[in-house]
Amino acid sequence: MPIIKSAIKRAKQNDQRRQRLLPYRTTMKTMIRRIVDLTNEGKKEEAAKHLPETFKAIDMAAKKNIIHTKNAARKKAKVSRLVANS
Repeated sequence: MPIIKSAIKRAKQNDQRRQRLLPYRTTMKTMIRRIVDLTNEGKKEEAAKHLPETFKAIDMAAKKNIIHTKNAARKKAKVSRLVANS
């Protein structure tokens, strides 16, 4: 536990920020996992329907600085490739 007053405040801010941003990360990961599962099952049309939602979740995570912009581009390319090749 931090002892210095500013460190206590900083820890509290970090915890609040983490709690606020966590839903964006979990949504992104869930959407990506859904696409992967659908492509593994061979449901290409259904995976293609979920593609815009997945892109939106990835872009939102990048906008909130949860992931880097280039990481977001890499994830979107990977998901697109998965749907196209299934």
